[in-house]
Amino acid sequence: MTIYNPSNLPKNDNLNRFAFVVDVADEIFIRKGKMIAFYGQLQFESLGSSLLDILVKESFNSPLYINNFIVAKGRGQLILGDNGNDIACYDLEDANMTIKASHLLGFSKNIICQESTMPGFLTLMGNGKLIASSNGPVHFLDLPCRVDEQAILGWADCPSPSYRYDYEHVTGVLSAVGAMTNITLSGEEKQIDFSGQGTVLIQSSEFGLNDSSALAHIMSQLPFLNKSELNSLNAYVEQNLQH
Repeated sequence: MTIYNPSNLPKNDNLNRFAFVVDVADEIFIRKGKMIAFYGQLQFESLGSSLLDILVKESFNSPLYINNFIVAKGRGQLILGDNGNDIACYDLEDANMTIKASHLLGFSKNIICQESTMPGFLTLMGNGKLIASSNGPVHFLDLPCRVDEQAILGWADCPSPSYRYDYEHVTGVLSAVGAMTNITLSGEEKQIDFSGQGTVLIQSSEFGLNDSSALAHIMSQLPFLNKSELNSLNAYVEQNLQH
């Protein structure tokens, strides 16, 4: 058994698959609730405080997610974890990478973070490091390719993707409602289509970090359905309950 201390902790590297050590020497953005331990003299401040206004203005250009992140500053070693999910670090060198927002754990202050045109994703640009978690190991795909939208983690140096619906599989009332309301039961019904040049990052599961089942995903979409769609869904459920 290895007992860690400041002298034998890795620097800006994985402690194991599920934890990452950041060697903090300057400000860094980290997601709230993902710090599991630290050594040294570190301080944590919420974004939007007067001392951080300039830093936020220059680097964090995403008001929708500003309350999900804090700034760690000082000198020390910061250990990040995300509920036992895999964690990896990615280096940007005059490049851009788009990551699912719920998976982004941290990024260095010289990276510019903006909201992607794809809902639920953040685009990071410039030079520096970003840290992200995934449901299982990450795999890298060359383009062109099509990906299950639940398995996608992000993409690098490629145009914004588009959705592709396979109507041969969109049969039955529930599938039709899914096509209209963004409920997706499987990658056979709806995929994300990538073309051009670049790299796609996929995780080893078709469900996100907070989705344990297809039922959880469907229930999360119910508040966005109108009355007609809910009635159609209810009729479909009642029909299947009689079988």
